[in-house]
Amino acid sequence: MNFIDEAYLEIKAGDGGSGASSFRREKYIPFGGPDGGDGGKGGDIFFKVNTNVNTLIDFQNKKIFNAKNGKKGSGKNKFGAAGDDLYIEVPLGTVVYDNITGEELIDCNKKNGEYIIAKGGDGGLGNAKFKSSTNQAPRKFTPGFEGEKRSIRLELKSLADVGLVGFPNAGKSTFLNHVSSAKPKIGDYPFTTLRPHLGTIKGNESSYVIADIPGLIEGASEGAGLGIKFLKHISRTGLLLIFVDLNSSDNLSPVKQITLLKSELDSFKDDLTQKVSWIICNKIDLIQIDEIESVKSEIKKDLKIKSKDIFFISAATGEGTNELLKSLETEVLSNKSKLT
Repeated sequence: MNFIDEAYLEIKAGDGGSGASSFRREKYIPFGGPDGGDGGKGGDIFFKVNTNVNTLIDFQNKKIFNAKNGKKGSGKNKFGAAGDDLYIEVPLGTVVYDNITGEELIDCNKKNGEYIIAKGGDGGLGNAKFKSSTNQAPRKFTPGFEGEKRSIRLELKSLADVGLVGFPNAGKSTFLNHVSSAKPKIGDYPFTTLRPHLGTIKGNESSYVIADIPGLIEGASEGAGLGIKFLKHISRTGLLLIFVDLNSSDNLSPVKQITLLKSELDSFKDDLTQKVSWIICNKIDLIQIDEIESVKSEIKKDLKIKSKDIFFISAATGEGTNELLKSLETEVLSNKSKLT
C-alpha cells in the first residue's frame, strides 16, 4: 500500500431545508390558519478516527465531500427531515488545517474520536411561525440557511513515544524489526525505508510505540533525500534515538555523524533538537571491543553528552538491545506520568 501523509479536501455541510407556506384545509373549515412547518437542519460533517487506517491514500481520488441537505417543511406543521451527517474516516494523528489561512483546526489524536469540521445550516421557518394577533394568515416563510463550506488540508503525524533518526543504513529498521512486530524492509543500500514504520514494544509494565523514518542525509533540510519529508512523524515523540553507524561506508566518525544529524534536525520547524535524545551506536559486532570506550570518550568530550545517554548495540545480533529497552521503558513511563 502507498503511504500518503497529506491530502487536500473540499467539504460542504448540508443546507437547511426551506420552511413551508401552507394553510389548514379541512372540511367545514374553509379558512384554517397557517400550518407550514419548518425545514430540516442540514447534515454536519465529522472526522472520525479509525485506528485500522494508517494512510491518507483514500483521499487521492475522492477530494469533495458533501453532507445531505435538510428537507423542506410541509403542511400540518410537519417539520422537514434533517439531512444525514457525514463521517469521514481518518488515521489517528491526522491534523486538519484551513487551506486558506493555514490555521490548525483539529488534531485527531484520540482513538475513536469524532470531531466536527463543518456545521449544517438550520432549517427555515414555516409560515405558522409568523402568525400574530395582527396577521392571522401570514404567507411568509424563510429559506434554509447554507451549510458551512471549507477548503482544508490534512496532514498525518504519527503518534509515537520514541522516534528513530539516522543516516541511511544506520540500522534503524533492523533494530525495529528485532525488537517489535513491525517488519520494515531491510537492505544494504540507501533509502530501503521509503515510508515511516511504527512498531509496538511490549515492556514489563507498559507498551510503547517507536517510529522509524527514512534515513536523513546531509542537506536534508534543503530537500535532499527522503527523511526530512517525514520528520513530522517524530515531532510528537518524547524521546529521539539518534542512530550512529560504527561501520560507516562513508568513513564518517560517530562525532561527525551526530553533528550532521543534529544540524539537520535543528533546521526542522518543530525544533526537534530540544527533545530528549539518546545516542545509539550500532554495529558493535563489526568493530573491536577496545574501540567502544574510545568512541564513547570522544562523544562525551566533543559533544558534551552524558554517559547515561550513550548506548552501544548490535541491532543485527541483539547484543545490548535488552539494556536499551529497559531504559526506554523507564523513560517512556516517566514521560507519560508527566502528562497525567
